[in-house]
Amino acid sequence: MKVLQINAVYGVGSTGVIVRDIHELCLENGIESYVAYSTSNTSPESIINGYQIGNTLDKKLHALLCRINGKQAYFSRGATKKFINHIKEIKPDVVHLHNLHSNYVHLNMLLDFLAKEDIATVITLHDCWFYTGGCFYYTAVNCDKWMQSCGDCPKRFADTPAYIVDRSSMVLEDKRKRFSKIKRLTVVGVSQWISEEANKSFLKQHEICTIYNGIDTDFFVNTPSDFREKYGLQDKFLILGAANKWLKDINKDTLNYFVSNLPDDCKLIIMGCQSNDIEKLPSNVLAIPFTTDRVELKKIYSACDVFANCTREDTFSLINIEPQACGTPSVVYENSGVKETVDNKSSFLIPNGDYQAFFEKVLSIKKIGKSQFSEMCRCHVVSKFDKRLNYLKYIDLYKSLG
Repeated sequence: MKVLQINAVYGVGSTGVIVRDIHELCLENGIESYVAYSTSNTSPESIINGYQIGNTLDKKLHALLCRINGKQAYFSRGATKKFINHIKEIKPDVVHLHNLHSNYVHLNMLLDFLAKEDIATVITLHDCWFYTGGCFYYTAVNCDKWMQSCGDCPKRFADTPAYIVDRSSMVLEDKRKRFSKIKRLTVVGVSQWISEEANKSFLKQHEICTIYNGIDTDFFVNTPSDFREKYGLQDKFLILGAANKWLKDINKDTLNYFVSNLPDDCKLIIMGCQSNDIEKLPSNVLAIPFTTDRVELKKIYSACDVFANCTREDTFSLINIEPQACGTPSVVYENSGVKETVDNKSSFLIPNGDYQAFFEKVLSIKKIGKSQFSEMCRCHVVSKFDKRLNYLKYIDLYKSLG
């Protein structure tokens, strides 16, 4: 059988790695697998059965136009037409849609084609965009308009900004109409939480199942590291966090409480910082830049004592399970799909926004010692989130549809 996956990125970022892992597993299992993407850090020649949609100029124009008219994925007509011709050539039995909201494809054209050709279609909900009027998440602003009809969007200037006009109601209705025409559509949530949310949306008329994301548990293991020596932190208790969570306005109180109360023998490390972020942070915070080097990343995970994730909404969060696979416990705010990544025994859930309890739990791990949690952390991840075990479920799904 033939399977085509479509995603904004390939081999980079969380969804790009997921698509690559599924692609490689398909090829290993005798499935004729194809991938289509907008950008990648892998050379096109080295991607088996790969197809790059559009070009940089097209994407920039798409981004500009969607900000003017308030509609994401309504442009790149030429690139989408060429891509549809490519689909006609390979004749896939199943088309698997991942993230389509990165200014590279015309959603309505693609969905109309899939419906007309009666191609079995799978969509994976890496975020909430497929069933909303344009936002990626809505829980932090306590919005439920997507259940019926969007409009007067509280996130109009967030996610993908709509500067001139709010078209969220029109966008939601277009998605409702187009997806309803695809007869063989299966919806996959990457957590039970988002599967339940999708069941409240117009997608509830289709089959919805849950397949957890996975990681390479043979790669993410406790690894010798010179990270502490590099930054002179040999005798410190290291608390690791991600900049795209810690530096959000909603987490200002969390950050301020930590930096104000952190003992002298502790260091908060925020990775993924921009140069302007580094200048703003106090001296008891170590800001390090974003890295795409996975070997370096697992060395950082292994060197730290706890991973502290103050995210307020996520469908799943691979970044919670990667440190655990390296033997480093995670402490996270309890919300959305994030709560499904920890067992509350070796890693811990904290009531959403309770930064004092968050801080106290982190220090409790310091008191007990990381080593008391490491083996349980790893066992938890290996048993539930190994990529091979989880992504074989996609192969079973493809075969049932093809």
